[in-house]
Amino acid sequence: MKVRLFFILALSVLIGCTNSDTSQKNKGGKKSKKYIPQIVYKVVKTHPHDTILFTEGFVFRNDQLYESTGSPENIPFTKSVFGTVDLTNGKITELGRLERNKYFGEGITFLNDKLFQLTYRSQTCFIYDAETFANKGHFYYQSKEGWGLTTDGSYLIMSDGTNILTYIEANNYKSVKELNVSKNGYAVDYLNELEFIDGYIYANVWTKNYIVKIDTSNGNVVGILDLASIVNEIRNLGLFVDVMNGIAYDSVSDNLFITGKLWPYIYELEFYH
Repeated sequence: MKVRLFFILALSVLIGCTNSDTSQKNKGGKKSKKYIPQIVYKVVKTHPHDTILFTEGFVFRNDQLYESTGSPENIPFTKSVFGTVDLTNGKITELGRLERNKYFGEGITFLNDKLFQLTYRSQTCFIYDAETFANKGHFYYQSKEGWGLTTDGSYLIMSDGTNILTYIEANNYKSVKELNVSKNGYAVDYLNELEFIDGYIYANVWTKNYIVKIDTSNGNVVGILDLASIVNEIRNLGLFVDVMNGIAYDSVSDNLFITGKLWPYIYELEFYH
């Protein structure tokens, strides 16, 4: 049923593409901007999320959801921690914590039996054992800031608040290449939390209500996951919340889990990708 539903929805999107701007020309005879399809999704479940968690990283490993958080100076109850998330109550079991007066926690990912944790402006990425979570050291990155972190299975891939994604070698931690992300030829800045799914990178865009799907071969945005309805639902609750941030793909269910900083919910989505 899931495949059939997505086939119908995908077909409707393709039909829409046929009638979109890709087949039209402006008065000068030039083709208009390329149509970027909307990614079809539906919310299948909501899970609680602890509203003290200022979400910076979100990732599944071995069917377990992990989260990392930051600690803004103006929100004193926040902490820079990482740990496992209990989807029945939204609470995090803390596995590591950074000194609040020295580091601001950012994105996390797993690669080669290690967990990697970015920091915001310290140009430092911490390394932990993926099973014991013992601190195994750190390395320094070249970007002025660290935001999101993911992996394609070979490289660490980080965002830094610009439109550039940096690939970092997994053994010597050297930057080996950069991917400039653009949409119809224009740079997509403020790339934030990242997730690698089936050869594409999905990225939150800071302060925006959508996630972009990025072609890793050229940096082009090839899909938009518009989550404005979810963001509006959260804002209408009248709670103290911040922006949407957090993308975790569960390969077992083939579903996407999204949340935001200080949000009360995690949303589980079926999505056509």
